[in-house]
Amino acid sequence: MVTLQLKQIRVPPGQRVLLEDISWVEFEAILNELGEHRNSRVAYQQGTLEIMVPLPEHERAKIIIGDLVKILLDELDLNWESFGSTTFKREDMTAGVEPDDCFYIQNYKLMIGRDRINLTVDPPPDLAIEIDVTSKTKMSAYQALRVPEIWRYENGNLEINLLQGEQYIKSQKSLTFTNFSVIEEIYQFVEMSRTIGTTPALRKFRKWVRES
Repeated sequence: MVTLQLKQIRVPPGQRVLLEDISWVEFEAILNELGEHRNSRVAYQQGTLEIMVPLPEHERAKIIIGDLVKILLDELDLNWESFGSTTFKREDMTAGVEPDDCFYIQNYKLMIGRDRINLTVDPPPDLAIEIDVTSKTKMSAYQALRVPEIWRYENGNLEINLLQGEQYIKSQKSLTFTNFSVIEEIYQFVEMSRTIGTTPALRKFRKWVRES
């Protein structure tokens, strides 16, 4: 059997690597070796670890959708705490995931000033955002962590998934933004940013929210 060290593995941007039969102890050790300041993302479920490195296309979509969410929250006078791509994990569920972006909204008060998260006592984020360019979102991992709402953006399409019971179902409405046509408007302003630029698109989106 050939044994490789993690430092021997190189994942080019836009690619991913799958590691099978990874124990929880090994998963924790890999996270420690990768460190917090890195450009890769990981997802772990039932012994399978995925490591991926996003493309600029992925990062652009992640940033603008996150900014659009923040504008909506601010204009609706909703308090929030953003935890970005924090590693969320639960050993008892053998699951771990790093969203592209995430927000505590309903539970924001519990997370003010928090530097470490323990999902055995802390709630999961209320909203997670995933940009599916290099790989598909690991819905089973999110299901294990009990994240109430996931937005998946792929090929210009936004899909809202709400946790009902033990399964995610597709929805036309967001739990947080019930009075807004999130799917249509997010698509419209993301596409607008590609033609007129990010800053003008965000300004127009803020104006649209205020007038809606």
